[in-house]
Amino acid sequence: MRTPDRRRFVPGATARRVVVVGDLMTDIIVRQTGPFAPASDTPSSITLAPGGSAANQAVWLARGGAAVHLVGVIGDDDLGRRSARALEDARVVVHLDRVPGRQSGVVVSIVDAAGQRSMLTDRGANLALAAASVPQRLFRHGDHLHLSGYELLDDETRDAALEILRRAGRSGMTRSVDPCSAGPLGRVGATAFFSWTEGLDLCFANLEEGRVLTGEKEPEKVATNLGAHFGEVVLTLGSRGALWARRGSPLLTLPAGRGDVVDTTGAGDAFTGTFLAAWLWGAPPGRALASGLESAAAVVAAPGARPPR
Repeated sequence: MRTPDRRRFVPGATARRVVVVGDLMTDIIVRQTGPFAPASDTPSSITLAPGGSAANQAVWLARGGAAVHLVGVIGDDDLGRRSARALEDARVVVHLDRVPGRQSGVVVSIVDAAGQRSMLTDRGANLALAAASVPQRLFRHGDHLHLSGYELLDDETRDAALEILRRAGRSGMTRSVDPCSAGPLGRVGATAFFSWTEGLDLCFANLEEGRVLTGEKEPEKVATNLGAHFGEVVLTLGSRGALWARRGSPLLTLPAGRGDVVDTTGAGDAFTGTFLAAWLWGAPPGRALASGLESAAAVVAAPGARPPR
């Protein structure tokens, strides 16, 4: 398997360029603050924030020092324009197709008293992603491509995502994927997902996604099984921390720090973007895990999926 062209890790320096492909969304985060009242009004705290798994990860990558390009699709509406401005403000270079007459993506995140969330998702204009959405000049040897798994899980964007992965591989880019969501992942099945992603340099998954893909329950077995398909695997374990695996190396687990949990929206994206930024410089796995967990802890302490101001 191809070895990433890594550089010596230098804190505060700029990592090699990474191209992130995937969804931009607007998050409507609903936290119930009073008893639920069917067919009436329920007191709630509601936050409107920029989101989308790929967009969130791009922002955290930029915060980690990477030079980031985000490729995606928005509607020709105010939601899309706000999403683009938020990325530009975070020092992410955007390459966005705009689809007139189609709403930009929206997700309603319903957060329970423990901070766990369930999502109602309308991908909207994101479903118009095409292979041509990625400018040819972004396929450059030595750079890195990170793909949001939502693009593979939906029939409307799968062909484009597969072509983008192939072009990146032919161009000599390292590649990573985030399976993104256990529900749709279960519907397409592990066999199909592995056929689309076999041999990528790095896979990020949470424990639930890993269980869907492997049929295993214990984190160590999940990571080892996933490691047969990818160069390296990072498995997030929620409040238990995260685990790194690579064939021929001992498994490495790092516990999560303790802190307040207000909203878990975007915790995985914060971890992934921060870990990947460190990985691109060749930071040791333990250091990359620690950085990712620190970012995840920061994002769950307040509503929203992006770095605190």
